[in-house]
Amino acid sequence: MRFLQDLTYEEVEKTVLDCGMPKYRAGQLFSWITRGAKYGEMSNIPQSLKDFLVSQGYNDEPVRIIRTLESKLDGTVKFLYALQDNNVIEGVLMKYKYGNTLCVSTQVGCRMNCAFCASGLDGLVRNLASGEILGQIIAVNGTYGAGTVGNVVLMGSGEPLDNYDNTVKFLTNVSDPRGLNISKRGVSLSTCGLCDKMRLLCDQGYTPTLTVSLHAPNDEIRKKIMPIAVRYSVSEVVDAAKYYFNVTGRRVIFEYSLIKGVNDSMDCAKELARLIKGFPCHVNLIALNSVKERGLAGTLKEQVEQFRACLEKLNVSVTLRRSMGADIDGACGQLRRKFIKAGGGE
Repeated sequence: MRFLQDLTYEEVEKTVLDCGMPKYRAGQLFSWITRGAKYGEMSNIPQSLKDFLVSQGYNDEPVRIIRTLESKLDGTVKFLYALQDNNVIEGVLMKYKYGNTLCVSTQVGCRMNCAFCASGLDGLVRNLASGEILGQIIAVNGTYGAGTVGNVVLMGSGEPLDNYDNTVKFLTNVSDPRGLNISKRGVSLSTCGLCDKMRLLCDQGYTPTLTVSLHAPNDEIRKKIMPIAVRYSVSEVVDAAKYYFNVTGRRVIFEYSLIKGVNDSMDCAKELARLIKGFPCHVNLIALNSVKERGLAGTLKEQVEQFRACLEKLNVSVTLRRSMGADIDGACGQLRRKFIKAGGGE
């Protein structure tokens, strides 16, 4: 299926010209598309152009919000989106002092099957089209008002670099000043460490903030919790991160979810510090938001603080990520699975 939101500005321009319309119509059409307008709402677009787009198979609504849950703890909002093929995905709007950040999904399900994540429990269903990724932002802006989403993190369901072509097309569209105009520095991409794609990303000129899900300081531990570690060693992941920094000048963030009895010892902290010594990166510690199907528990608060303090003492730039949305199925993939198990309703 094709979506209007798949189109870059240049593709919109070509489509307009192919239809025999003047070039200025491209700006009008692109503006409507990035506002999530349906064909019937595009008041200044000729019917003949709309008919042409329909004839080319362009759907005007890639995603729609079908459920909204708001945390009573911190105002975080979780969305369940329906896709045109009746698949469902989810996203999270996080509210900070500096603005709102939307966590978006890039796949239905995930093939990475990390041991602490709900997204991979059912495997990969399919990749999202670029317009379906962009459509999540457009849907939220349409509900809460234009400009609601100021920052974007590709940390929802799926591995963004496993859906490379659609992800980079999304990166092009989300920062286009003629559309949503979200700053390139306001976009973060999380990867479990697909090293070849990490290198390709910056070689092709894309510069989102790269967040690497490391979660272990060595291959032995990482292989137990992340199947991708069989393909890429910890040293290869760190080398690819260094390459990204050298090409882009953008500091890389390593995410490290603390799992009780698995990767949370002081020896692990010291080994992590040695692994990234001399590299201008940042470590984002995460107190694991447990997924009951996975059977893993988060590290206790006191030990989380000890781990953080150990890294700081070893001159590692580190912060502890604030847990958000714990009362609304905050961990990625939980709401979707709950919805599916209930047969599409609760």
